[in-house]
Amino acid sequence: MFVDRVRELAFLNSLLQRTQPTAAQMVLLYGRRRVGKTVLARHWAESTDLPTIYWAAEREPANLQRRKLFAKMIGMALAQTPVFEAWADLWEAFANLIGDQRRILVIDEVTYAAESDEAFLSALQHAWDQRLKQSKLILILSGSHVHTMETLLASGSPLFGRFTGQWHLEPLPFGSVREFVPKWSVDERIAAYAMMGGVPAYLERLIPERSLVDNIREVILDPGGMFVTEPELLLYDEVRDPRVYQAILQAIGAGAHTLDNIANATLISKTHLSSYLARLQEIRFVERRLPATVPPQKIRLSRMGRYHLTDPFLRFYFRFVAPQRSEVGYQQASILSLIKEQLRAFVGGTAYEELCRTWVATASQAGQLPFEVQQVGSHWSRDVQVDVVGVNWHTKTILLGECKWGTDRVARDVVTDLIETKAPKVLALLPDEGQMWTMHYALFSRAGFTPAAQTFAEEHAAILVDLDRVERDLA
Repeated sequence: MFVDRVRELAFLNSLLQRTQPTAAQMVLLYGRRRVGKTVLARHWAESTDLPTIYWAAEREPANLQRRKLFAKMIGMALAQTPVFEAWADLWEAFANLIGDQRRILVIDEVTYAAESDEAFLSALQHAWDQRLKQSKLILILSGSHVHTMETLLASGSPLFGRFTGQWHLEPLPFGSVREFVPKWSVDERIAAYAMMGGVPAYLERLIPERSLVDNIREVILDPGGMFVTEPELLLYDEVRDPRVYQAILQAIGAGAHTLDNIANATLISKTHLSSYLARLQEIRFVERRLPATVPPQKIRLSRMGRYHLTDPFLRFYFRFVAPQRSEVGYQQASILSLIKEQLRAFVGGTAYEELCRTWVATASQAGQLPFEVQQVGSHWSRDVQVDVVGVNWHTKTILLGECKWGTDRVARDVVTDLIETKAPKVLALLPDEGQMWTMHYALFSRAGFTPAAQTFAEEHAAILVDLDRVERDLA
């Protein structure tokens, strides 16, 4: 199922129009596993009607990789394909094969080829400089190891300066979830997004005719299904000692977000823990967040950082499944009961708050807010916590927002608490103790607002955003 990717297709289509410095293009396409890189590349290539060669590298000897790749290039059976002793020989043969014909070559999981033979990248660089750059080839190098792929762009890489384009493929936005489960309610779609994010390979496994709870039971908690083993496979593919990293991820998933709390939960010294967390940030499993109210000049030295899992499915897995991983095939009912009991709080504290922050950024870009937001996040300190914060440091303007995922309408006291209690505490923490700062407010509610809440909000020009508006504006 191919959904969205309008911007990505426009980028790839632009490659066909480029003629400077030559018509040849070398493009880096990368992103996390299951995000849809292969589907995107092949869908686009098919739409061009150009002769296309697609080859996915595997973890195997380099001479076998070369033979398999050339078999794809010439369209022959593997047994009838010549064996090349070096990558330089293969690229020379390929350059002779295509001549000045316009073709697309997609090399998927390119890092496996680079791992099998250190000469792969330098041979490709030499072939590009000497032959392929003067051709009409569109070469797409694709891979899932995000950090490793990004090193190909760095100055130390043999391919540095050769790429004519690069695209980091992100998961689909929330608005695309409707395409997979069109009959679900907005609440259910947000819950699905909280559990799976916008990863197409996950979303297309949902059964749209069944309820959210049925899908959790039959799809996500299926003992023989993909979701139970997926996090371990992702981790094993990136790190050498996954057990330690798994313990850290489980601690964060259970609610340990500071260095001290993670160290206490894992019994790993903070000295060693920092290096593990750095690696998890490098491979984009974990991110370190700071309050949006920390001034830019103080970010580097701030000690208020909290660690969070970046991927929604990993959050869900390490919150609910990992602690009872061995019971999935035996006590599924008890795990499902726990999920049903705590899912509302999980969704409200993760995906819903993040969608509200995304709404603020989107509304700012569309000119729907009283000011232009430079930075969006949240705020936490000893005295006060605010779900949504939008800041413009130049104009000294700030927006504070509260998110409520409960089933009751937001009452007046919630609006009052934000404006009269939380806002002064946040102002006191801003530069110059908030002097000369302008404050705005927004409240987000799953169930709507009481008349009293609406009246008080109007008196203070607070923006009220219900669930339908969030989905409509983020569609």
